[in-house]
Amino acid sequence: TRSTASVPRRSRRRKSVAIAYESARGDGAEQGTSEPQRQRWEPRDWRQQLERIREMRRNRDAPVDEMGVEKCYDSSAPPQVMRYQVLLSLMLSSQTKDQVTSAAMLRLRQRGLTVDSVLQMDDATLGRIIYPVGFWRNKVKYIKQTTAILKQKYGGDIPRTVEELVQLPGVGPKMAHLAMNIAWDSVSGIAVDTHVHRITNRLKWVKKETRHPEETRVALEDWLPRELWREINWLLVGFGQQTCLPVNPRCTECLNQDICPAAKRH
Repeated sequence: TRSTASVPRRSRRRKSVAIAYESARGDGAEQGTSEPQRQRWEPRDWRQQLERIREMRRNRDAPVDEMGVEKCYDSSAPPQVMRYQVLLSLMLSSQTKDQVTSAAMLRLRQRGLTVDSVLQMDDATLGRIIYPVGFWRNKVKYIKQTTAILKQKYGGDIPRTVEELVQLPGVGPKMAHLAMNIAWDSVSGIAVDTHVHRITNRLKWVKKETRHPEETRVALEDWLPRELWREINWLLVGFGQQTCLPVNPRCTECLNQDICPAAKRH
């Protein structure tokens, strides 16, 4: 009887995650008494794995620490300009190494990076400045379109909800959650990029293998305590850049070698 009772509840929950990001804001405590009865799945050894990853990331010396989005904006700019720069650096960072994004942001900032300055720039100039970020031609188009929308609809600021952020051209869910975190200091969800997607699948932090980052986000948010959501992107991106590499991961140097399901043990 237990399994049949839990089926509708689980499917209802999954639907609500897909359509309503903001409803996830409540921490579950005030959502009725049915929640604690569901046996929460969690991965084996995850706390120990997390603790060891924190240990490996203690020096904060990965590219994401030195040149990631949090280092790309002008922290002395007015808040509205700062938030715009955060969003722009996220748009540039897609499928681009942190070093390349950081250099492109520096070149943009040298010209005074604001909504108005970008709207006044022609496409060829913007392209020259952001090159060689990945898919730079598409990004020129997306940046111009998004910046125009911000000017018309948001008074030059960026939206403060995930739903509105993902409506902007060139802005995906990972960028939206990071923008909420960095620009608005609000934890709206877990930002899952290729590193987080790859590593959580290797560690079996998802019940069954996921194929897309967005699927991974939903799976992780289902069990990972909310107070860890902010930290997980930064932690795993750096770990993925230094140790748990996409090809030939450095398993022999990893503290989790003995408790990682994907470890190549020599």
